[in-house]
Amino acid sequence: MNLPQLFDLSFQGRRDQVALEFAGRTFTFGEIDARSNRMAALFTTRGLERGDRLCVYLANCLELIDIYLACVKLGVIFVPINILYREREILHILHDAEPKAVIAAGNEAMPGTTPLWRVDELNVPQDAPRPQVALDGDTPAALVYTSGTTGVSKGAILTHNNFAANAINLNTCWAIDSADRFLLALPLFHVHALGNGLHCWLIGGCRMKLLERFEHQKAAAEFLDFRPTLFFGVPTIYVRLLSFPEEVAREVGGWMRLFVSGSAPLPPHIFAEFRQKFGHTILERYGMTETLMSISNPYIGERRAGTVGQPLPGVSARIVAGEVQLRGPNVFAGYWRREEATLAAFDNGWFRTGDMAECSADGFYTLLGRKSDLIISGGFNIYPREIEDFLTEQEEVAEAAVVGIPDPLRGEVPVAYYVPTRPIAAADLEARCRAALASFKIPRSFVPVDHLPRTALGKVQKHLLPKHLD
Repeated sequence: MNLPQLFDLSFQGRRDQVALEFAGRTFTFGEIDARSNRMAALFTTRGLERGDRLCVYLANCLELIDIYLACVKLGVIFVPINILYREREILHILHDAEPKAVIAAGNEAMPGTTPLWRVDELNVPQDAPRPQVALDGDTPAALVYTSGTTGVSKGAILTHNNFAANAINLNTCWAIDSADRFLLALPLFHVHALGNGLHCWLIGGCRMKLLERFEHQKAAAEFLDFRPTLFFGVPTIYVRLLSFPEEVAREVGGWMRLFVSGSAPLPPHIFAEFRQKFGHTILERYGMTETLMSISNPYIGERRAGTVGQPLPGVSARIVAGEVQLRGPNVFAGYWRREEATLAAFDNGWFRTGDMAECSADGFYTLLGRKSDLIISGGFNIYPREIEDFLTEQEEVAEAAVVGIPDPLRGEVPVAYYVPTRPIAAADLEARCRAALASFKIPRSFVPVDHLPRTALGKVQKHLLPKHLD
């Protein structure tokens, strides 16, 4: 079965129900279906065929959904580009994916020679039937490039089966159905919103309000206006939500059913503060571009702070030399045109995630950080996240990142970068660390910074931190 057939649960089965709110307008599932058929007809006249790549460089908008669905119906491979990327990063994707065209907003200039289609100049026909293209579960649906925080960005091939298995799992395990009201503020160029948000919405049939972006100044008004029951966020968003007035937080919590967090670790103190203020326990889960969702805390049952839960149905997980390895229908088909990288990423069918973790006796996984972030100091393993979590528990510290630097005696030693909420002496931070952590985990130095460099989804880009000087 392919994705359009699954989407017909809503396109046909809920044809006249309101599906989407965006920019003050509403659309039924039937209208969303028809819009994408018309977009697909336009693409056909422009020569797009099954297997071609189409790059899209757009902020959240109605047309982005039309384009994605048109690609899925035609068998064209959808290639989203992070709108924060600039010339060098964009050129890499255009060179690697070799798309037939790139679609961008009317005011955007694109580097390179790939044909540019401006979204406001796409002259779609008035009416068009659904394309009749042979598709199956192994047909590639999207080529999503990794964030490239360590080395060159690679394109992960995600199939109809990958997206379908992921959404069916989440709709089942998180009890998402047509009764939900789903507020989506995450960018659709990322698998968090594309793989989880878009597919759960279309298969489950809920009503979704799409925002162009998350704006913390407007967030309370958006919640109060739409009254969602379902919200997907990242830790930086949940930190912003904690600034809601007490009475607004209580009102929002009164009609919400489920808050989900992912894409970066959720600090335990944010987990606790949010539960106290909103009356909801955030459900934390684990996924990545190459695997979509793999592990999740339960909807019914204990949501254990600091953990990402247990493997989802059909997903197998194991820890080998401290690293999480996964296999299941959610795992991608490989890296685009990178056979050696694909082979290196798998161990007898198990995908090497690069994430370090430990697993409790009852199967709950706790992430310890990226394998590449592991600091080995004097023979001791140091997981930066443990130190980072402790630092952010301090009232004077808003955010923290810990990295290893070379040391002639110990090989590596940790250094902490932190964003202060108010001045605090490095000696005071060091004293608190010494009272709570083993001596080999104490950072060599504490470096205050104005902000931590992050990806669009909130992951800290440690390689962009200021170079440490002794």
